[in-house]
Amino acid sequence: MSSIPARPAGSHGKDLTTGSIAKNLVFFALPMLLGSLIHVAYSLVNAFWVSKWLGAEAMAALTTCFPVFFVLNAFGQGLSLASNVLVSQSYGAKDWDRLRHVVQNSMVLTAIAGFLCFVVGDLAAGSLVRLMSTPPESAGLAISYLHLFLWTTPLMFGMFFLASVMRGAGDSKTPLYFQAGSLVVTAILDPLLMFGWFGFPKMGLNGTALATIISQAAALVALSMYMRRVRHIAAPNWRKIGLDPEMSKLTLRIGLPSMVQQALVSLGIVVIVTLVNRFGAHSAAAYGIAMRIDLLAFMPAMAVGMAASTMSGQNIGAQKFDRVKQTFRWGLLVCIGLTLPATLLSLGFPAQFMRLFSHDADLVAIGVRYLRIVGFGYLMWAVMFLSNGIINGSGRTMATTAFTLVGFWIVRIPLALFLSHYLGRVEGIWYGILISSFVGAGISVSYYLTGRWKRPVVARTVPITAPEAESITEMQDGI
Repeated sequence: MSSIPARPAGSHGKDLTTGSIAKNLVFFALPMLLGSLIHVAYSLVNAFWVSKWLGAEAMAALTTCFPVFFVLNAFGQGLSLASNVLVSQSYGAKDWDRLRHVVQNSMVLTAIAGFLCFVVGDLAAGSLVRLMSTPPESAGLAISYLHLFLWTTPLMFGMFFLASVMRGAGDSKTPLYFQAGSLVVTAILDPLLMFGWFGFPKMGLNGTALATIISQAAALVALSMYMRRVRHIAAPNWRKIGLDPEMSKLTLRIGLPSMVQQALVSLGIVVIVTLVNRFGAHSAAAYGIAMRIDLLAFMPAMAVGMAASTMSGQNIGAQKFDRVKQTFRWGLLVCIGLTLPATLLSLGFPAQFMRLFSHDADLVAIGVRYLRIVGFGYLMWAVMFLSNGIINGSGRTMATTAFTLVGFWIVRIPLALFLSHYLGRVEGIWYGILISSFVGAGISVSYYLTGRWKRPVVARTVPITAPEAESITEMQDGI
């Protein structure tokens, strides 16, 4: 029997198909969690500057722009998920040539998608803001901000791509350093450009957009240069630019459902924000602040779900299905343990959270009611992030897209529309969000339990060892 090819020198990857499941999961997820927490911390600081010093109108404008940008980013996130799946399964199968092929092809696809999304977004910015029933006092600010902030789209796509291929190879630490550095630079530039301190131009809300453009461009260039210098296994070769039809087809087969999934979420948020906007600028501003608190609550489970996706991808590629099931069990314990404190805090101390960002009594009251209702669903979202991560790691992105369609568009939005109209209050929207979290988690876990995630999307081209052959046999025995 031929031996499995050795990992290339200077690879900087990590094999997640061996060793302690719990240790691998926690230590692989930790850098992503820290990166996410830094990102949320920046988002909270940004919300503090905007809501405290620029007012509710500016915060409402920022809230309106968020889902529009999220819709466009869905394409980049979908491609990055496909790249992560293909790289992780290739890494687990020890198929180094295919891994490099995936990286090169995904780089070109990502660049094309980033440019197209920027152009489409810029052309549609004004129409989208107006379609969302943005309060008149915020609409002008939102349009101006969105036109400038959209320049970050291709830069974000590039960072998504590099981080995803590095994580697929088992390296979750390196992207953290560069993402954290970018956010620190943004946080420093924000007040300087917003308020014109120390001779900088006074740009108001647009200052936050320019700060992000500068920091993202610097991070993308720096990370690309670093990967090339250390000969990272996932480093793209910028001299070999081209698309392979078959690899592009496979990447899009995995990525398109994920793009649709992200777009469904993003468009769903657009609809929810539109519904909230009908209750006035204070409701929109409160929702914008509360969404950032939601992100803080979700981040641990999202990081664990991303780690579980890479771990399941590598182990499915290696045909080690029992390790995938152990990843789910350990991930469930970790996700619930990390999300429970956020649930308790949102239910017990919502006013304290809201007052960190605004002293407007009406705005705080709206946010408090949101957190006390939606906070009950945090644990359900944690479970859903984990099970979706396992399923996505197998490349079954069509399944998780179907879950999103049901959870968001068949449950959340109709309920939010009906209940807000029936109650005549914005709280009806909050109840729709809560109920959909239970539905989404239930569907995702039910699918995971069927075991349909056990077939890899990447054909194995290296020999299977005896221990792996035993693991393949487990597939015949069910879950």
